[in-house]
This record gives sequence, C-alpha cells and structure tokens, in this order.
Amino acid sequence: MLIDTLHLGRQRVIGAHLVRGLVIDPGPASALENWIDGIEEPPRALLLTHIHLDHAGAAGVLARRFPDLKIYVSEIGAPHVVDPERLLASASRLYGEENMDYLWGEVAPVDAERIVSLAGGEEVEGFRVLHTPGHARHHVCYFDLETGDAYVGDMAGVRIPPSDYTIPPTPPPEIDVEAWLASLDEIEGLGPGKLHLTHFGEADPGPQLDRVRESLRRNAELVRRGDKEEFLATIARETEEHGTPETAASMRQAAAPEQLWLGLERYWRKREG
Repeated sequence: MLIDTLHLGRQRVIGAHLVRGLVIDPGPASALENWIDGIEEPPRALLLTHIHLDHAGAAGVLARRFPDLKIYVSEIGAPHVVDPERLLASASRLYGEENMDYLWGEVAPVDAERIVSLAGGEEVEGFRVLHTPGHARHHVCYFDLETGDAYVGDMAGVRIPPSDYTIPPTPPPEIDVEAWLASLDEIEGLGPGKLHLTHFGEADPGPQLDRVRESLRRNAELVRRGDKEEFLATIARETEEHGTPETAASMRQAAAPEQLWLGLERYWRKREG
C-alpha cells in the first residue's frame, strides 16, 4: 500500500510503502503524524533503501515508538543510523541549519542491536536485496519475492503522476552516473512487474527505466558543459510543460533543481580531477 506522507502538506512528494507489516522508507519525522496513526497495526520492521532524510529520517523516532521494530539498511549506511551526527552535518550544509527542523523534524539515533546490516544479495522478510549505487553508495533496492515488484527508492527517478516526466535526483555528495546506469541494468535484469518509487507511486519498469536513463545522461551532459543557468532553465521549463502547477510544485519539492546541479557538478569535478 502506498502512503502519501503529505510532506510539508503537499501531495505526491514522499511516499512510504506498507507491505505485509513492513514499511519501506518511512520518510521524515516532520511528516510522520500525517499517517502513522492510520495504519492498522504497528510495523514489525523498516526496510530503508538509503539513509537520506526524505527516505529514512523518521527511523529513529519510529524505533523509539515501537520497541520491537527492526531496521534493515545497507551496511555502509548503518553507522549513520546509529549515530546521525555526520549525516545531519552534511544535510545542514545542503539545506541550511535554519531549515532542518521544518523540513525533516527530529532525526533520532537507533540502537545498534535494532539494525540488520545489508550488503546486497540477501533475502530478508520475503525480499531480495540488491545493492544499487549511483544515487548514493549505500543505496539498496528490495525485490518482492511474493509479487515480483521492486521498491527502488530514488533509483528510477522522480515522477509525479499523472505526468510521466522523470528527473533523476542528483544531490551531492555521492552521485556516480556510471554506477547509476549499471544499477538500472541490474534492476531491469530482475524482471520486476512494477516499480514502486518514493517520489512517487507505481510505474511500468521498461518505460520508466528508459526515461531515467535518458534524463540522467542528458542532465549530466548539460552540467558537463558548465552552464548553470541553461541547466536550471531547462529543468524549470520542462517541469512546467509536462504537468500541472500542482505536479510541478511537487517535483520541485522532491528534486530541487539547484541540488540536481550541485550533485552532478561535483561528480564531474571528481571524475575529471
């Protein structure tokens, strides 16, 4: 079941997925009270695709609220769930210290014994875990062995229904275009029936993966040319052209254009040395 967390009061920005008593990416604590009381039973575990605050920020608050809750997360990201200090410092540089509480709410630490670390290749809670770097080194996806669907976090891009227009979210600091494209091939190779996106909802795998590949390559090339104004103008124009004012606002909230530029600009600086 897709839960719209209504982040900052806006629809179709951040979705949490409830599957057989599991929550895949609960979103931030700032949106938690919009939905948590509406679920019928306490969740038994969280499956985190990665630790960015729009996906996993509420993990510590939920762990405190539900004492038996187990948290599955990449072994690379797990230390930052136990001690989020460095994660918060990085996010504060990106969003501004003054905006952190408004955007994300409390980011509480999680006791290490509550965490199950994942390397990729495991089968947990009826899901196969796939290590999928590109958006972040620690990103994983979850392939549902019962339904054949894949829960892909940020890897299949940001797409705000009913529009098909897709943007790969490329914030700093860990964007790797080649790794991302390889991960998309890995996801496609599993043959999922549906993709479930955090931003936002359900998509057919073939067309959606093609859209994110095309957009990632195009955006990376625009940034490589070094014309920031051209890049931002292109994103702004396309966002407005391919949807309504409401979907455009949700797209900008889920994938801030300035951050798209910053992550790809850092990628090129690192690659070209």
